[in-house]
Amino acid sequence: MGKIMIIGAGGVAGVAAHKCCQNSKVFSELIIASRTKSKCDALKADIEARGTSAKITTAQIDANDVLALSALINSEKPDIVLNLALPYQDLTIMDACLNTGVDYVDTANYEPEDTAKFEYKWQWAYREKFKAAGITGLLGSGFDPGVTSVFAAYALKHHFDEIHYIDILDANGGDHGYPFATNFNPEINIREVSAKGSYWENGGWIETEPMEIKREYDFEGIGKRDMYLLHHEEIESLALNIPGIKRIRFFMTFGQSYLTHLKCLENVGMTSIEPIVYEGKEIVPLQFLKAVLPDPASLGPRTKGKTNIGCIFRGFKDGKEKTYYLYNICDHEACYREVGSQAISYTTGVPAMIGAMLVMNGTWKGPGVFNIEEFDPDPFMDALNKWGLPWQEDFCPVLVD
Repeated sequence: MGKIMIIGAGGVAGVAAHKCCQNSKVFSELIIASRTKSKCDALKADIEARGTSAKITTAQIDANDVLALSALINSEKPDIVLNLALPYQDLTIMDACLNTGVDYVDTANYEPEDTAKFEYKWQWAYREKFKAAGITGLLGSGFDPGVTSVFAAYALKHHFDEIHYIDILDANGGDHGYPFATNFNPEINIREVSAKGSYWENGGWIETEPMEIKREYDFEGIGKRDMYLLHHEEIESLALNIPGIKRIRFFMTFGQSYLTHLKCLENVGMTSIEPIVYEGKEIVPLQFLKAVLPDPASLGPRTKGKTNIGCIFRGFKDGKEKTYYLYNICDHEACYREVGSQAISYTTGVPAMIGAMLVMNGTWKGPGVFNIEEFDPDPFMDALNKWGLPWQEDFCPVLVD
């Protein structure tokens, strides 16, 4: 029985909070803290209306303010902090955890607000500080990164002597009915998609133009979809932590309507992160665009269809070549019935709860900062089946060329 502090009150935080309260034998107390307290209060009311034995409180906090965060953590004394705020705020929240000696979990790596570049170097720089403080930092406990990284550790533990190739495939077959909307934070989504792509091969990065590499794949539960190679953060840590790896690629599906709208917005400068002056005030076009697009947290009641996210592995077992596909299919409408969310938030929020649970109950524990694939995958894989993201296996998958 313990207390968790969730920082953030968006779609993913909503799912994680619901799942923590379903898991009240582990999380008996929950505090939800965000810049906008009314969002925290609304989430608290929704959870309590569905029924829970967990005690829920809320607080207003600016996640950029290390001193205020530290004071809140010292006041509330949680056993663990689950960071579901923006990636720009990872380091301030890590600093507050260091100040207070509390374990830390997140779902996405740090990204400076003024440059569309995300990598682990800033957070990996905290390894010795967390080790000295005797606290655990768990990085990337979402779906991708997160579940996909655990899939890799599980495949290596149970099915391969060496994994040489990993293709991570993320397909969303959901339809929300809007001409253009993003399924998670618009600012982060658009920065990620409009950046140059890259993949890991033979010990180094190969960079591509945005959306340059396209493949078609037939996804179970969804059908044939166009998917595009993107840079994605778990490639960086898996390249370090999976021995013998030769290539890792990440593909995500996009419909033509999404791509057409995105190209038009790029062409007129609306996806830029460079500040401009408008009517005497400095604004960032992408942040303004985020304000006028539908809130991803509002898409739940509108979205129908399924997601299919997983990894195709190629390597060797007992001297023989082997292929193996691990994946999860998640239904948007089922997620909404359970926790009032669409599947994109659900597939991130559930693993966030699981990672926090495993750190808090001591199953995954150690001083320092760790990527999720560095721990034993089996407890996490068991928890996925229990808490709403059952996984499936294919021992003869169609490969991506």
